[in-house]
Amino acid sequence: MSRFEQMIQTVETYQKLVEENYSRIRRLAEDVRAGLCDYIGAPDGVCVHLVPPTGPFEPRAYGDAAFSIPPRGFRPLGPVSFGLAFRVSKQADWLRLKFECRKTGEEFVVGIEDGAEYTFSLPIEEQGSEPFYAHIFEYILGWFEENIESYRDGAYGTRAIGFDFPSVPSLLAAPAES
Repeated sequence: MSRFEQMIQTVETYQKLVEENYSRIRRLAEDVRAGLCDYIGAPDGVCVHLVPPTGPFEPRAYGDAAFSIPPRGFRPLGPVSFGLAFRVSKQADWLRLKFECRKTGEEFVVGIEDGAEYTFSLPIEEQGSEPFYAHIFEYILGWFEENIESYRDGAYGTRAIGFDFPSVPSLLAAPAES
């Protein structure tokens, strides 16, 4: 085997692992998008969208653009990020959480924002999603509860925000009635 053939074979293995990693993360993100609203009992439709992990966003479906790497082409092998826009009020106020996913040995670690992590044993498919949904819900709820307490204690000026909110106010307005 020539050096070139060796390189081609190695890169093909690399790309297979990239696809395995991306597919695992994509399935997990789609599962969260599809199931989290049911888990929390949102009675009036969509309360979660996959959005870009950084930069401006609107509360809508972004498809492939919701992930830090593209679904095709030559991609890096490493952690992949995605954003989750989560509706937090009846008035359609949304916040974004950034998730960074990485494989560590036989575990799959999902980091949320400022260090909160959830660990799956591989393969993920054999586990239920409810504990992960509970982790996300508790993280969001806990952030708001901590800020309420900080305000009541008079220390709210020192808390750093853990979420991104949409930057376009017109998107937050109620839809026009027909």
